[in-house]
Amino acid sequence: MAVDMGVIDQWLVKNANGLELDFLSLQGLWTEAQYLKLTDQTNHLIEFTDGVIEVLPMPTREHQKISAYLYRTFFAVAEELGGIVLYAPLRLQVRPGKFREPDLCLLLDEQDPRNENAFWLGTDLVIEIVSPDKPRRDTEEKPIDYAEGGIPEYWIVNPIDQTITVLTLAGEDYVTHGLFRRGEQVTSALLPLIALDVDAVFKA
Repeated sequence: MAVDMGVIDQWLVKNANGLELDFLSLQGLWTEAQYLKLTDQTNHLIEFTDGVIEVLPMPTREHQKISAYLYRTFFAVAEELGGIVLYAPLRLQVRPGKFREPDLCLLLDEQDPRNENAFWLGTDLVIEIVSPDKPRRDTEEKPIDYAEGGIPEYWIVNPIDQTITVLTLAGEDYVTHGLFRRGEQVTSALLPLIALDVDAVFKA
């Protein structure tokens, strides 16, 4: 059966025989292998937690312009360090049974064994651009997820209030390295080479 990703977020699709399949009833039953197969066959961003899938909204033009600006900035830093930065869609395994598709991921060393072809097994820095459909996904839920995955630094780029929050891992939880607003420069505990104008990010 070919899944029509245009309607999967409504949890109702039809197979080739016209029979309706209720995807809502499958929530909690998806396997990791099924999730990987599903995401291999679509360009939609889909995240997975313990049998539950979530289809993320299509990025807006503003979102993509910010993402492109950040990618260019972090690409230059990663290149100097011998690292690698990639952008969505890219599956990141937070732990077995939990996958996220961050806007940007950075490894300090391109030869890091977590840099696998099918999906990354971890990362050193992750960036999410807050989506207007569900801001708490990026601001409240994902800090818990990425801390669970042991990711040293998490950036929350929020076009809604024009702020960038940098969180750093302290033990099992994140602490705030800085909350940066218009007119300020973002700094990173992980990457001393980074000094990013908040204005430039949101003017991108």
